[in-house]
Amino acid sequence: MITRRLLCASVLAASAIASSSPLLAQDYPSRPVKLIVPYAAGGGTDAIARLVAQTAGEKLGQTIVIENVATAGGNVATQTAAKAAPDGYTILMANQGPMAVNPHMFKSLKVDTLTAFTPITLIAAAPLVVIVTEKSEFHTFKQLMDYAKAHPGKLTYGSAGNGSASHLATLLLNYVAKTDTVHVPYRGAGPAITDVLSGQTQFMITTIPSVAGMIQTKQMRALAVTSKERVPTMPDVPTIAESGWPNYESAAWYGFVAPAGTPADIVDKLNKATVAALKDPTVGKRLAQEGAKPIGDTPAEFGKFIAAEHKRWGEIIKAANLSLN
Repeated sequence: MITRRLLCASVLAASAIASSSPLLAQDYPSRPVKLIVPYAAGGGTDAIARLVAQTAGEKLGQTIVIENVATAGGNVATQTAAKAAPDGYTILMANQGPMAVNPHMFKSLKVDTLTAFTPITLIAAAPLVVIVTEKSEFHTFKQLMDYAKAHPGKLTYGSAGNGSASHLATLLLNYVAKTDTVHVPYRGAGPAITDVLSGQTQFMITTIPSVAGMIQTKQMRALAVTSKERVPTMPDVPTIAESGWPNYESAAWYGFVAPAGTPADIVDKLNKATVAALKDPTVGKRLAQEGAKPIGDTPAEFGKFIAAEHKRWGEIIKAANLSLN
C-alpha cells in the first residue's frame, strides 16, 4: 500500500534528482562558458569571436571566456571541443578550415565534423583581402599575378595555418589562375601578417578585420578583395573577379557549434543569445565596418550550410591533390 508519506518522499526524491542535473536549461548557464577559438589571438577569427562573445555573454547573463588553441590548423581545437562534456559550457568557434576542409586534407584527423558537433548558428560571412606591404613592388593585383605566372614557385604567401581561410583562398586562387606560389603557414593570422609587413613573405589573403587598421595607416596595401562585389568600406579596391578571374570567389565564415549531444534547450538558449548579440547595433556596426555580414540563422540552417561547405571544399581539395599527415 502506498502511503501519503511514501508518495511525498518519492516526489521529493525525483525533484531533487531532476534539479541536480547540470543539463537543465532553466539552470543554464550557472558559470562562465568557454569558447574555443582555433587560431591565435590577434587574427580576424579571434577578433570576431571576442566581439560577438562579449555581447552574447551579456545576453546569457554569464561571461564567455575565450581560449585560443592555435595548433595543427585548428585540429587540436576541434578535437578538444568534440571531447568536451555536452553541457553547453564548452563551445567552438567554427569556420570552414576546421569544419569543412581539414577532414579532407588531414589524414590524421580523427573527428568527423559532420557528426561530432551540434550547430548553434552561423554568425557572419566576410570577404577577404589580398595584401602586400606598402614597400612592395606590386601596386595592383594584376602585377602580382603577372609576376606569379612568370616566376612559378618564387612568391611566398603567409596564412593563419593549414586549412585556414587565408590558406584556402590562396589555394583556390592558385587553382583558378593556374599559378604556383609557396605556402608558409603560421599559428594564426597575427604572426603571418607581421611577416608580410616585414617582407618575410610577399603577400597574403586575409580577413579584413585583421588588417583594416594597417591599410588605413598606409602600412599595408590592399590589392583586391575576394567577393564578387566590392566591399562598401573599401570601394576603391577591386575584386579578383573584375581583375581578370571572373570565376573566383571566396569568403570566410564564422559560427558557433557545441559538442554533439548538447540538449536542444541549451542550444536554443545559445542560439537566441548569439542572434540577439548580432542584432545589437554596436555589434552590427563593428562587423559591417570590418567587411563582415551578420547572419544569425537557426541550428538546422547552419547544419545544412556546414554540410554544403564540407562537400564543396572536399571537391576542391581533391582536385588540388592536397593531403597532409
